[in-house]
Amino acid sequence: MAEKPTSGEILGVPYNFERPSLGRMLSAYWQPGEGMLVEKPFGVGYTLNLANWRSWIVVAVAGGLLWQQERSKADQAERSDDEPVEVIVDDDGDD
Repeated sequence: MAEKPTSGEILGVPYNFERPSLGRMLSAYWQPGEGMLVEKPFGVGYTLNLANWRSWIVVAVAGGLLWQQERSKADQAERSDDEPVEVIVDDDGDD
């Protein structure tokens, strides 16, 4: 039986299932002169090239959105802590 390839492309999407080494992992995420997206060192698809300045903008925006979401959750939890609720019942007796 033929051995299955551990790396290649399927429909233009790269894959690599070779055992990752530390050197290959580091070199995959830092590739000066390449674009913003580079092939993943392990798995399917692409990842950010941290040698490209545009990747840092993506990381900063994602971090800002995460921070805003967590702050919103904390503010909402503070507002819902045992606050009294006023209920007005209009009972005229007219039906």
